[in-house]
Amino acid sequence: MKLSRGTSVFLLAFGVWSWVIWPTFLRNIWKDPRSWDAGPTAFFTVHLLLVVASLTSGTVIGVLGVRGLRAARR
Repeated sequence: MKLSRGTSVFLLAFGVWSWVIWPTFLRNIWKDPRSWDAGPTAFFTVHLLLVVASLTSGTVIGVLGVRGLRAARR
């Protein structure tokens, strides 16, 4: 399947956006007093899993965008 240049740019932008937003979100959750009570709380664990899943998805989507742009050059 071939991706258009516009679609590839959108996918790449989505991947970059994920890497800008989610680490900031994790830093904010880390500082939240609900995250720690003699160790990580369920609140922190759930949000950490959300961040990991979102960064993984963002990375995969970004890689698809890069591969689409590379294929469009050929």
